[in-house]
Amino acid sequence: MTQADIGLIGLGVMGANLALNIADNGYKVAVFNRTAEKTTAFMENAAHLKDQFIACYSLEELAAAIKAPRPIIMMVKAGEAVDQQIEALKPFLEENDILIDAGNSDYHDSNRRYRALADTPFTFVGMGVSGGAEGARHGPSIMVGASDAAYARIQPILDAISAKHNGEPCSALMGPEGAGHFVKTLHNGIEYADMQMIAEVHEVLTKCLGLSIAEQAAVFKKWNEGPLASYLIEITANVMDVIDEESGKPILDVILDTAGQKGTGRWSAVEAHALGVPATGIDAAVASRCISANRVLRQEIAEIYPNNETPLTWDDKQAGIDACERALIAGKIAAYAEGFAVLAAGGAENGWNLPMGTIARIWRQGCIIRSRFLDEIASAYDEKPDLQSLYLAPTIAERMKDAAPGLRKTLAKAIGSGIPMPGLAAAMGSFDMMRQKRTAAYVIQGQRDFFGQHGFERTDKPGTDFHGPWPAGGA
Repeated sequence: MTQADIGLIGLGVMGANLALNIADNGYKVAVFNRTAEKTTAFMENAAHLKDQFIACYSLEELAAAIKAPRPIIMMVKAGEAVDQQIEALKPFLEENDILIDAGNSDYHDSNRRYRALADTPFTFVGMGVSGGAEGARHGPSIMVGASDAAYARIQPILDAISAKHNGEPCSALMGPEGAGHFVKTLHNGIEYADMQMIAEVHEVLTKCLGLSIAEQAAVFKKWNEGPLASYLIEITANVMDVIDEESGKPILDVILDTAGQKGTGRWSAVEAHALGVPATGIDAAVASRCISANRVLRQEIAEIYPNNETPLTWDDKQAGIDACERALIAGKIAAYAEGFAVLAAGGAENGWNLPMGTIARIWRQGCIIRSRFLDEIASAYDEKPDLQSLYLAPTIAERMKDAAPGLRKTLAKAIGSGIPMPGLAAAMGSFDMMRQKRTAAYVIQGQRDFFGQHGFERTDKPGTDFHGPWPAGGA
């Protein structure tokens, strides 16, 4: 019997779609699921691709069905389940076999697994996959953490199944260990920030401009033809267009206002804090989802502090729409500037030389944050690979200068109207802090020295341990 080119464990939605994608691209796949019925059902639904699969009902059978060295993708729940799957596979593995974790794993776990298998005959790959079920089936963005040798074995398959941008595969090696999952984590953090800011602008369009959801759908469709062109803007317009069959109302009017999360956005914020790099937009987005989930408490607090403010409106409706568009552009720039700063810091901390321009390029198709703006980011890193901040890139700087006034106007209307804007306000605050030659941090240093003798630096002489002549009652 012809052996498979690759194995895949876990035939849930993502695993099944990824297997079909691999088969669609001409590779034979050995498939296994812990529940045998799911394997049987998958084979029955494989239709014209059925001959591209080898159904396996034990891990021993799976290993025997794959060409050596065996690459095996694990699409199982992140965490302990991955470790258990690795241990279960070990008795059936041979030299140079490759275990690929394609789930949403914490990159620290991927670091640990990579190192734990370093002294064994086989190796570990941590692979971030973005694009949801649709991406898995027809072409995701793929971020790989692997040794050069392991990547060389699986690269042809990954290039084939990934999304393409102008014919270029949206798949690349990020570095060793957990580099792939680290990059995927920050992708999701930027995604959180982007989604939050879009939701905030929707509220402004509704309350300050009086636009119906149907009218907003038309606005978002137009925005998707310009600088904001992206998957998230596109699907927002699509969501706004949908009418609930049961109530006859726009679907957004009947969706409960509690946003879920699976943890990757929170991981991004935690990593940013651990690295000492601001990610205020991601922080705000994560906090906003947490607040939204606490709906019962919100209802109680709203009874004490009702929204009785009269919304501030634009005299010229089109001027308001234009300001909101620029607000999203500025917010997006800020989110990417912070996200890429965290990527750079994480790469340096772990000893990885993360390919920043390549990251931008493989995010241009397949993934959730794919957008036209990523072309500008890729070009910025091509021109200056050691770019310290996206704010310093000339083309991005010009775009931010144009967009920032729109963000200020939008925030002024929203805040004056009692509309919460944590994401866009964080973007504005972060940008304004980054462009200050002198911040008010000297006040904080004075306070710290007063109560804790922490010392400070001076502007007029070298040294790091100066203290103030504080009055009695200080430290």
